[in-house]
Amino acid sequence: MKVLIIEDNQELARNVREFLGREGYICESSETLGEAREKLALFQYDCILLDIGLPDGSGIGLLNFIRTEHKDSNVLIISAKNALDDKIIGLEKGADDYITKPFHLAELHARIRAVYRRKNLGGASIVEFNEISLNTDTFEARINGSLLDTTPKEFDLLLYFIVNKNRVLSRQAIAAHLWGDYTDNLANFDFVYQHVKNLRRKISNAGGMDYISTVYGLGYKFNSRSQ
Repeated sequence: MKVLIIEDNQELARNVREFLGREGYICESSETLGEAREKLALFQYDCILLDIGLPDGSGIGLLNFIRTEHKDSNVLIISAKNALDDKIIGLEKGADDYITKPFHLAELHARIRAVYRRKNLGGASIVEFNEISLNTDTFEARINGSLLDTTPKEFDLLLYFIVNKNRVLSRQAIAAHLWGDYTDNLANFDFVYQHVKNLRRKISNAGGMDYISTVYGLGYKFNSRSQ
């Protein structure tokens, strides 16, 4: 999951970034509304942690922009203690949840996962597609009940494909989703081909069907029906 942390408290932002990084998340951070707008104009994020009180304005205005341009992003508001109005306005403007400072990082992680499951996975931690089963709590992938030996990136790639089935995903989009926004400046994305190739081989060797097709000149598509 790609997360954008919009928080001007550098220590808090660093702690959140390091904690979520250890949990396998790709994290970016911004300290101001202006910097956040630049990132949001260029990149897509699965989850946005939005502090309401920022040095150059209120995060509520940015929330309107997010909901207009990033409708699929989950937004979790970080609010100050006793800031009830901010929470109410934020939820009314389209935020998915909120957490109040100070908070435990484990609680933040639980809320991020709960929002993601509720919005993207129908509230379930088990994602199933035909013979494929993914457990987003244990990061285990199974084919017809048998455990599939996937790397963390391969697991994330398979989940990304299933959540976006029947949609063409560019190599650049896949790279940015799995490795972060620094991939935007790379000359090529040949490493994406290798990861897709390895994933298809492992699924096939485990007795699974091949749902992933190459869309030449564009990227890949996970089809509802096998090739």
